[in-house]
Amino acid sequence: MTDCCYKTTCCPTKREAWMIAEIETPAGKVPRIGTCLTIHDVLGALKVRFAVGRHNYTIPPGLYAVGEPTAESPVFVSANYKLSFDHLRNALDGTNGWVMVLDTQGINVWCAAGKGTFGTGEIVNRVKQTQLDQVVSHRKLVVPQLGAPGVSATDVAKQCGFSVLYGPVRAEDIPVFLKNNFTATPTMRHVRFALRDRIAVIPVELVIWFKQALILAVLLALLSGFSRDGYGLANAPRAFGLVFTAWLTGGALVPMLLPFIPARAFSLKGVWAGLGLWVVLGTAKLLGPGGLIELGWGLILTAIVSFMALNFTGTSTYTSVSGVKKEMKIAIPLQLIAALAGTACIVLGGLL
Repeated sequence: MTDCCYKTTCCPTKREAWMIAEIETPAGKVPRIGTCLTIHDVLGALKVRFAVGRHNYTIPPGLYAVGEPTAESPVFVSANYKLSFDHLRNALDGTNGWVMVLDTQGINVWCAAGKGTFGTGEIVNRVKQTQLDQVVSHRKLVVPQLGAPGVSATDVAKQCGFSVLYGPVRAEDIPVFLKNNFTATPTMRHVRFALRDRIAVIPVELVIWFKQALILAVLLALLSGFSRDGYGLANAPRAFGLVFTAWLTGGALVPMLLPFIPARAFSLKGVWAGLGLWVVLGTAKLLGPGGLIELGWGLILTAIVSFMALNFTGTSTYTSVSGVKKEMKIAIPLQLIAALAGTACIVLGGLL
């Protein structure tokens, strides 16, 4: 029997719209969750994609039931970031099972694994708090593959007696994974970050850095007003246009073209894109009257594009936590130097 439908709501509201009932277990009552994503869920996901309330988009950690699970039904582990939880429950339509939600402080599985909130300690703690050993007769946990960096299967088994089975990268592959007797195919193990995936995370990065881009645009607009003939704001529109062109290039164009831009480091990919932007705008005579001013804007644009591209590492599956930290230590000081040098060139170019 399926819980899924295509209406604005699936079932009567009980505490939360996605909690459709309660079932009795030896460890007490467990909420049963629906597998249909409602209009409310879709709008909520859209809001967090644009960084609206994303730090509070959470569900209570604990144990939940899907369908009509028994003591033999599988247990799936997830994060309490609601977007991750929604992907999982939607993929479990037509499945009878249990979902054990960890307290990842509202962070998705992959990022939480890197930060340590989706990890061995929290799994062991949640197994004990939910009295999972009383609810199921088996001792297996299906953990998402992207959570593996934070989980020691050996330690989980030692500390709570449950063995860890790593499921597919994507929740949508779980039905086939179950049909294959909990065996993932090579395709299911492959971490994909296709154009669709990259576009989905672009808005949040643009929104996060919009205010900083605006402040920088105002500052550069004011500084570009100095000239040997006095002070004026005739160059202010150019400053705004160039800053936000670089913001959009680094925050949207680089992620979309990510596999095609040379270099491994994201900041260096941004440098290539920034240099390309410099050439295009310079050829079109949009950087100013030439000389120091054009050089200054070229340096600033390259720094902005590189910085925005570097920040995309936080949403990409291409990078590791240690690699990102190392790259930041090198790239950010160089980006700052380029931006300051560019600003000095613009001021001096106007005064000379």
